[in-house]
Amino acid sequence: MKSKLKYKAIQLRKDGMPYSEIGELVHVSKASLSLWLRDIPLTSQQKERLVQKRLQFANKGAQLRKQKRIQNTKAIVNKTKQDIGKMNLRELLLIGISLYWAEGAKQKETNVSQKVAFSNSDAPMIKIFLLWLDTICNVSLQKVKLELYIHESADIKKAIDYWRDKLKVDQSTYIATRLKKHSISSNRKNAGESYHGLMRVTVPKSTNLNRKILGWVQGIIEAWGVV
Repeated sequence: MKSKLKYKAIQLRKDGMPYSEIGELVHVSKASLSLWLRDIPLTSQQKERLVQKRLQFANKGAQLRKQKRIQNTKAIVNKTKQDIGKMNLRELLLIGISLYWAEGAKQKETNVSQKVAFSNSDAPMIKIFLLWLDTICNVSLQKVKLELYIHESADIKKAIDYWRDKLKVDQSTYIATRLKKHSISSNRKNAGESYHGLMRVTVPKSTNLNRKILGWVQGIIEAWGVV
């Protein structure tokens, strides 16, 4: 019986089959397989087949790990988003302040009249900022200026349509376009389906509103004693 298994294993090896696949067809220990097959010569074609098999196995493993990571991430997100629940106006106030603190244009000694301006490539973040302006600061969408900064090599119309859809703004709302020169040497991801440019929201005549936001930020700093 064992001689038949050995013969089968040798023939499979000569066909260029890797140890792992032979082991699934010939049910003997790894030690026995190694002993039987260690002196079996392989042609260059058979060696190439083994290399391709290893690559396929590695790719399959990578895909399985990727799928597991995606499923794990989805499970965590679905669980933790329940921690937030409904939010009130004060929480929206603090969210907007934090967003502007991180991404908004600040007044400096060299520009004491800086208007409120907020830029990001994340559509939900821009939408929350617009909601914050409208609800907390009494600045409606009709009062703001929208500018799309995008590389000239991108699909401009598609990007504008994307932002109109995400921000729920119709054709009557003008979105200015600011083209960036394409740099071949740049490593930035400014191409592909996921690239839609950067949206800048500016509030005209908002110098004092910017100062008001600065006061809110200072209030957070002092409330937590991190001055």
